Amino acid sequence: MRILVTGVTGQVGGALVARLPPSATVLAADRGVLDLARPQAIGQTLDRLMPDIIFNPAAYTAVDKAEDEPELARRINAEAPGAMAHWAQARDVPLIHFSTDYVFDGSGERAWREDDAPGPLSVYGATKLAGETAIRDAGGAYLIVRTSWVHAAEGKNFLRTIARLARERAELRIVADQTGAPTSAALIGDVVAGMLSEGLETLRELCAGAGGLVHLAASGETSWFGFAEAIVDGLKARDVALSVERIVPIATDDYPTKAQRPQNSRLDCGRLQQVFGVTPPAWQIALAPELDRLARELKA
Repeated sequence: MRILVTGVTGQVGGALVARLPPSATVLAADRGVLDLARPQAIGQTLDRLMPDIIFNPAAYTAVDKAEDEPELARRINAEAPGAMAHWAQARDVPLIHFSTDYVFDGSGERAWREDDAPGPLSVYGATKLAGETAIRDAGGAYLIVRTSWVHAAEGKNFLRTIARLARERAELRIVADQTGAPTSAALIGDVVAGMLSEGLETLRELCAGAGGLVHLAASGETSWFGFAEAIVDGLKARDVALSVERIVPIATDDYPTKAQRPQNSRLDCGRLQQVFGVTPPAWQIALAPELDRLARELKA
């Protein structure tokens, strides 16, 4: 099996590559191999690589910067997935694409289901939604995996940012009125790589059974403030020296950003359980091994 993974230097791409079957030929596609900013060249590149399945976690993820670079974000997040989907549909190649809770407007208190109406608040969310639409319009065997609040011991994410700030500052002021489930890249990698365990034909059936769309996030919920507390407490418990003495909860309005964030990022994972038989662990359980790895790095 020839498995193409985009964005291999990112959190989810790296986690996926590490978990794919050793018997497979993994085509690790960074920007030098497959440039998503040039959608018109994607078909030609795929003709050369000839994968049996495509995983596409690569994306333009700089949420605030996207407000100033909407065309680049659209090329990477919408046009490139559409080009992949058309190539894949013509050759009966399954496409597993990753999307985000930012396709929703963040209203209400209940977890978002796959069939809820989207309403993105930002350029990033709008371009990710456009990518979903392009894949759906192409047809074929596909699965869009929406996830939220992704973190890992490596890369650029909230976990590493809080760890850095907690070593530099006595006080952290963290937004407490946005709610979601911190989801480790390792958890995403485990679940998605596991979808291959029964082979491509079974995967195609499962994708169809899920209607081409599934939510994947850790169980439970917290705020960014609660997540930051868990990170700091976890690092302290692992004997990492920190400067932080207090974490102060603040409102979203007290921390203005160029792009508006959804206040409710809860994702309902009932379809994941029903179709794929997967019940994600609590976010605290998935966070623990990331804290272990990060603590080892910080103490080295």
